[in-house]
Amino acid sequence: MEQSRNLARLVALLLGLLGGLGALARDSEFQHHRYEDMVRAMFAVQNECPYISRIYSIGRSVEGRHLYVLEFSDNPGVHEALEPEFKYVGNMHGNEVLGRELLIQLCAFLCQEYRAGNHRIQQLIHDTRIHILPSMNPDGYEVAARQGPEFNGYLVGRGNAREMDLNRNFPDLNALMYYYEKTSGRNHHLPLPDNWEQQVEPETMAVIKWMQNYNFVLSANLHGGAVVANYPFDKSRDPRIRGRVTSAASPDDKIFKKLAKAYSYAHSWMHEGWNCGDYFEEGITNGASWYSLSKGMQDFNYLSTNCFEITLELSCDKFPPESALPREWLGNREALVSYIEQVHHGIKGMVYGENNNPIGNAEVAVSGINHDVTSGPEGDYYRLLLPGTYTVTATAPGYHPSTSTVTVGPAEAIQLHFHLKSAPKHNLNTKHHHSKKNLSSTKVPTKLGPR
Repeated sequence: MEQSRNLARLVALLLGLLGGLGALARDSEFQHHRYEDMVRAMFAVQNECPYISRIYSIGRSVEGRHLYVLEFSDNPGVHEALEPEFKYVGNMHGNEVLGRELLIQLCAFLCQEYRAGNHRIQQLIHDTRIHILPSMNPDGYEVAARQGPEFNGYLVGRGNAREMDLNRNFPDLNALMYYYEKTSGRNHHLPLPDNWEQQVEPETMAVIKWMQNYNFVLSANLHGGAVVANYPFDKSRDPRIRGRVTSAASPDDKIFKKLAKAYSYAHSWMHEGWNCGDYFEEGITNGASWYSLSKGMQDFNYLSTNCFEITLELSCDKFPPESALPREWLGNREALVSYIEQVHHGIKGMVYGENNNPIGNAEVAVSGINHDVTSGPEGDYYRLLLPGTYTVTATAPGYHPSTSTVTVGPAEAIQLHFHLKSAPKHNLNTKHHHSKKNLSSTKVPTKLGPR
């Protein structure tokens, strides 16, 4: 028995060395994890690395299963100013299981590599607060898992326990955004419908509250059924005309393409383009140019929060057999780490008022990009940008705006701080308040696909 264990560890070590990023976590196993197995694996990681990790629940599924998140940080449970928040979300569709297994493996990998002295992983955890939700839809997974890899259908377990597709369940802010584009209205943090809490599932509600409680900067949502990195917008601006492909570019289209390529080219084969019988140039696609999707999580992140999210389609087979998991891990491992590192590009800084008091919810605008971000409660802000020279303006109610010019390079984020001066009451900086009218009833034809 002991010889078998030693052989298994040796094989894992050799696989890790072949991947070029260090040894695989010795206590992880390439297997499909049912809910109890997943929870056990997450707590095992937390127990092994208690000083750099924390487990917390963001809520419960319809059937009462906790939606557990494993956090990695050099100061778990605490937001540190100028340290960006990052998240991975897996298993949103219960029968798309590879992302779930990759994130469980990633948790073990980060812990083991940190302990082994891997400088790259240590720096990443010291400089980033990483949140990993392996399963957003544990109820749907259990339905799919009962079928197993051999007999799993295309839709079995896709939705939650109420058979609701969670990636069609977020408030539709795209219609409001497209209206505001025509009327020079608000371009970020769009208001939610007054009754949005009655319109969403418990899992969706938990994730939205999670987004509201953490100032996430970058995110990826892991799916299956194709192999491509998909970026906003998912919802078309115009009704699809048969035979015509219509892209729906966001104001940050260039940075989103760069983020998608960061994953695609770090992946062993995604960037080649030909996968699952489809071709996507460089392994990336704009969501709407693939097919239009309403009420998706990806667009909601961008339009409701400071978070930039892309959707990663990672496998042709939604429920691959266990024998395929080692290859998939090696194919995705470098990409999973490299993508987290993208959170450290662009600019970041503090917004201060008089006496260096941090200003929360200050708006930071980049000239030429019609999408602002806001500072967090501690006054820190983060703005992902490509290399170049930018004019940046910070504003807050009761203060004079402040504008600076900054040159962004290809390496670490440039720090740019703002010190705002109070304005006389008769000269307060005021913003036009837009109606909260819900325009989500606008109909756009949609197609049921991997996302």
